Amino acid sequence: MPKDLACVILAAGKGTRLKSEIAKVLHSAGGRTLVEHVITACLPLEGEILTVVGHQAESVTAAVAPFKSKTVLQRPQNGTGHAMLIARAAISAKARLAIVLPGDAPLIRTETLIALIEAHRKGEAAATVLTAELDDPTGYGRIVRKKDSSVAAIVEEKSATEAQRKIREVNSGIYCFSLEHLWPALAKVRPENAHHELYLTDAVAELNKTGKRVLAVKAASAREILGCNTRAELAEADRIFRALKAAALMDAGVTIYLPETVLIDPEVEVESDSVIEPGVQLLGKTRIGPHCRIQSGSVLTDSKLEHHVLVRQHSIITGSSLSAGAIVGPFARLREGTELLAGARVGNFVEVKKSTLGEGVKAMHLSYLGDLTVGRESNIGAGTITCNYDGMKKYPTTIGERVFVGSDSALVAPVRIGDRAYIAAGSTVTDDVPADALAIARGCQVNKEGWAAERRRRMAEAAAASAEQKVRDGNNLSKQKSQGPSPKGKRGKRSSRP
Repeated sequence: MPKDLACVILAAGKGTRLKSEIAKVLHSAGGRTLVEHVITACLPLEGEILTVVGHQAESVTAAVAPFKSKTVLQRPQNGTGHAMLIARAAISAKARLAIVLPGDAPLIRTETLIALIEAHRKGEAAATVLTAELDDPTGYGRIVRKKDSSVAAIVEEKSATEAQRKIREVNSGIYCFSLEHLWPALAKVRPENAHHELYLTDAVAELNKTGKRVLAVKAASAREILGCNTRAELAEADRIFRALKAAALMDAGVTIYLPETVLIDPEVEVESDSVIEPGVQLLGKTRIGPHCRIQSGSVLTDSKLEHHVLVRQHSIITGSSLSAGAIVGPFARLREGTELLAGARVGNFVEVKKSTLGEGVKAMHLSYLGDLTVGRESNIGAGTITCNYDGMKKYPTTIGERVFVGSDSALVAPVRIGDRAYIAAGSTVTDDVPADALAIARGCQVNKEGWAAERRRRMAEAAAASAEQKVRDGNNLSKQKSQGPSPKGKRGKRSSRP
């Protein structure tokens, strides 16, 4: 695209119909905020990008900063025409054209914007409006065309005649303007409406009045102009993004069962012959190699999986790296900084954080492994814990190759376990263990002969005594009832006093 283009994104509004404290353009659909989607569509155009901010300006500015978008503050927000006037000073002098887009139109495609610009240039227009055909155009401004198919007017529904309300072609709110014609037209616009605001549609009307050419280009799909003014529209945009992403992956050779139940963010990559089961979430910049299987209910965020990795049901993996043949879960959690080398296995209810498990390492049950390095082919028994935190600082644990750690062991960091060492079950290890050694760190076992039999005898005697007492108590109660109530003593008369 020629580099005389400015892309102006209108992102100053609050979005009151969302009933949210969050600015409308900061709500998310399909894994990105609405304004990020719009900027992403503009990036390939290679023009300068400028975002008009207002409500929660600092937060919106932070959201667009990674895209190197300039921002200008519109305060108060007095309409779309006012926003363009505010933006004028920030648009570079070399810009000849401006694409203007609302910040809450996340489904707009780059291809559609290119078609809009090309039609504008080819038609030598002062303004070109992106439109769409809707089955139900209620609430949208209608496009009234001239005989030569150029735009005669954009008529808002409340001002439309009965015949105009039947028009199904509507205004998307996305425009391409020749700036040399836009600025004079905007200068003539007056806020003569109920809200006392300046609108770009009024500038289009002004261009028509002065005989300038106004064109309209229909979007290939009506959903591209879908705004997100309500929670229902936000949910629909999210559904469309998820469906498009799943469809693209399936076209590339990925199997996805019940794709309508799967959430996959836009930057996720999955290679062919991998299988994604129902209810899976693949988020952030997750990368999944070929021949992997992600089973139901698992959530992967910003993680990398090589080939033939199996993630069993309901596992949570964040910021981790899994080499070929690794197996995780079910119900496992890998936190940031975890690395599983080839063939390593992490089983049910095991949590791993900032640790490296070597080739063929197994930690299969009910363990917490933090700040740990484990050599190849070691086995971590059920219930093992690395005690890595002393209340102020984290400390590392190092386990060598082919080590056997018995169940219910506590490794108090910092500590090192040498190659081929054994840790006896139930040990609390506080000192380093040499290679090939057996570490036993628990209280000595004492066997008291006959103790259990004696205890059962005493318990039986106590139970028998209790039963006998209940019988005696019952007999006494029955005897009292058979004798009837005790006779009451007669009251003596009070002596009279003189």
